[in-house]
Amino acid sequence: MVLNGLKLSKHDQYVEELCTKIKDRYDSVSKHVAVRARKRMLAEADVIARKGCDVDIYEVKCSPRIVKAKRQLRKLSKYLGGSLNIANCYLYCGSSHSIMTILLK
Repeated sequence: MVLNGLKLSKHDQYVEELCTKIKDRYDSVSKHVAVRARKRMLAEADVIARKGCDVDIYEVKCSPRIVKAKRQLRKLSKYLGGSLNIANCYLYCGSSHSIMTILLK
């Protein structure tokens, strides 16, 4: 897939695919959102989707790597939980084109 003249990586293709799949369910969908503290990047959310006051976070993986996704989502919810009302966390597996709910508790 080519976007703006650049060939996208497999991961970025799956991010685009996910955004297309979910965009009608939300008020806004943001891709590759960096979480920074001063000059340092703490984490990056693949997709953050907002509906009203609630926010859903999506982690995109090319294969079903649930443990790694859960670790990354836990880190993101720790950094964003104070400023955003995080309703749900999801893993999108690109190879199976499926969305899985991740429980962080």
